[in-house]
Amino acid sequence: MKVPTFPLAIVMTLASLPAPARPPAADLVLLNGKIFTAVADAPYVEALAVRGERIVAVGDSSAIGTLAGPGTRRIELGGHVVIPGLNDAHYHISVEPADLTLVRTEKMNPSWAEARAALAARASETSAGTLLEMPIAARIFNDLSVNRDTLDELTADHGVILVTLTGHAEIMNSAALVRAGVHEDTPDPVGGRFERDTTGRLTGVLREYAVLRADRNLADETSDQDAVRELKETLGDAAHWGLTTIQDMSNVVEPGRMVRLLERMPTPIRIRIMRMPLTTPAGRDTREGRALPPHPAPLITVSGTKWLLDGVPLEFTLDPRGSHKDWRGGQFDDLVRELPLTFAESEMPAMLAEARRWNDPLLLHVSGYPAAAAMVSAMEASGGERVWAARRVRFEHGDGLLPDLIPRVKSLGIVVVQNPTHFAVLGEDVLKVSQPVRTLLEAGIPVALGSDGRLNPYLNIMLAVLHPHQHSEGITREQAVIAYTRTSAYAEFAEKDKGTLETGKLADLAVLSQDIFSVPLPELPKTTSLLTLVGGKVAYDAGALH
Repeated sequence: MKVPTFPLAIVMTLASLPAPARPPAADLVLLNGKIFTAVADAPYVEALAVRGERIVAVGDSSAIGTLAGPGTRRIELGGHVVIPGLNDAHYHISVEPADLTLVRTEKMNPSWAEARAALAARASETSAGTLLEMPIAARIFNDLSVNRDTLDELTADHGVILVTLTGHAEIMNSAALVRAGVHEDTPDPVGGRFERDTTGRLTGVLREYAVLRADRNLADETSDQDAVRELKETLGDAAHWGLTTIQDMSNVVEPGRMVRLLERMPTPIRIRIMRMPLTTPAGRDTREGRALPPHPAPLITVSGTKWLLDGVPLEFTLDPRGSHKDWRGGQFDDLVRELPLTFAESEMPAMLAEARRWNDPLLLHVSGYPAAAAMVSAMEASGGERVWAARRVRFEHGDGLLPDLIPRVKSLGIVVVQNPTHFAVLGEDVLKVSQPVRTLLEAGIPVALGSDGRLNPYLNIMLAVLHPHQHSEGITREQAVIAYTRTSAYAEFAEKDKGTLETGKLADLAVLSQDIFSVPLPELPKTTSLLTLVGGKVAYDAGALH
C-alpha cells in the first residue's frame, strides 16, 4: 500500500504550531474531602477547584490536583465535610438602641412574678433612662393584669418592653412608648393596633404593624456607628456558621439605610434586602425602597416585597388579648384553621397586581389556613398557573397549608419558606396537620429554610429532621441542607449562580468542623465553619486548615 506523503511546507507549518494552551491554574483547590454538592446525580465528590469567584472543576482529588500551579493555594481537607454556602431564606437583620439591655429569666414561659423579679433586679443595676427588653410567652401575654400601668409601677425611670417570642406583639410602659414615638393621639396603622382601654387611653399593648412601626422608630434612633458595629457582629457570626447569604426582611431597618450601612462596613457575605414596608392609617406604603437599584453593591441585592397576611396563633393576630389561652391538647391545629387576617381580603388582588406591574417578587407571611386559602384563591382568580407558576410567590411559614390546599399551591408554583425553630416552641405531639414539611416536598413544592431567629443553621437542620411537633413530617439531613442551599437560592431566583457546588457556580461554600450527615442529631448545633468562602474570597477562617 502506498504511504501518503505531505508537502514539506505543510509538515513544517504543523510542527511550528503552538501546543494547545493549558488553562490558567486554579487560585484554590480543596482536596481529599467529603464535598456535598447538592446536585442530584453527583451528590458527593472529593475535591474542587476555584478560579476567581467561581468553581472551575469538581471531581476526584488526583484530577483536581493537576489544576494547581505554583501560586495555587492547596487545602488538604482530611475528610472534612464541605457544603454549599448556607443561605438563610428568612431573617430579620436588626439594630437596637445602644442602651438597650436584654433581660431574661430561666424559663421560656415565665410567670409575671418571675419576670417582674428579673426586671426589678436589672432596673436597680442600670441607670435611669435605660431601655429594658424581655422576651415573654403566652403566660404573660395572656395575663391581662400585665400592662402599661403594671410596668410603670415596676419602674418609671426605665423604658420597659415585653416582646412576645414571635415578635408580633409587645407590651410597653409609658417611658418606652415615648421612646418608640407612640403617643395618646397616635392613630392605628392599617393591619396593626395600639390597644386602648374603654376611655381611649393606651394600655401599652402593640399588635402587628403597630409593633413594626415602634421597632422602626427605635432603630432609627440608633447611630450609624452603633448600627455598623452591631451589623459587623451579626454578619461575622453568620460567616462563622458557614452562612454565605442572608435574605433580610427589612422591617426594622429601612431598606435604603440598610444598603448604606452594609456598604459602609462592607458586608462580608451576600445580603438580599427584601422590602417589608410599614403601613399608615391610610394604607400600605407601596413605595418604600422602590427607588433603590437592584444591585447597589457586589454583595448586595434589593428585590421583593413582603406583607403580613395574618399574625401567629400564639397572639391570634388582632383578636383581644387573652381570648385564646389554652391551645394544648391538639387545639393548636384549630387556631391555625381559624387565625384571622391582618388585611381585608380585598387587599390581596392589589398586592398581586403590584407584583405584576413592578415585576417584583412577592413574599407573604402566611401562618394560618384562612390567609393561605384566600391568597391561593386570589392567585387563581388573577390568572392562575398561567400567570403565577413562574413568579415563585413565597409563603413564609406556611403552617396552615392543610391537605386541600397543597395541590393548588403546587400548581401555582408557590415556594414555602419554613423556620424549623418554630417547631420547638410548642412541645411534642400538639399538632396533627399544621406545619407540613415532608408532605410539601413529596408533593413537589419547593421548600426553603430560614431561621427567623437564632442564626445557627445546624440547630434548624436538626429540628427539620426531628420535627418535634410531628415526627412524620421530619426530613433527611440531605434534604434539609438542600432546602438551606439550593432551594433557598431558587427562592431568590439565584439558582443559576449559587446553591450547589458545580462547575460555573459561585464559590460560596463552607468547610465544616464535623460531619453533619453522620454525627448524632443532638450534636448538630455544635457545628461551626472552619473556612467560609464567598465568591472564592475568605469570609471566615478558623485557621484550622492548611
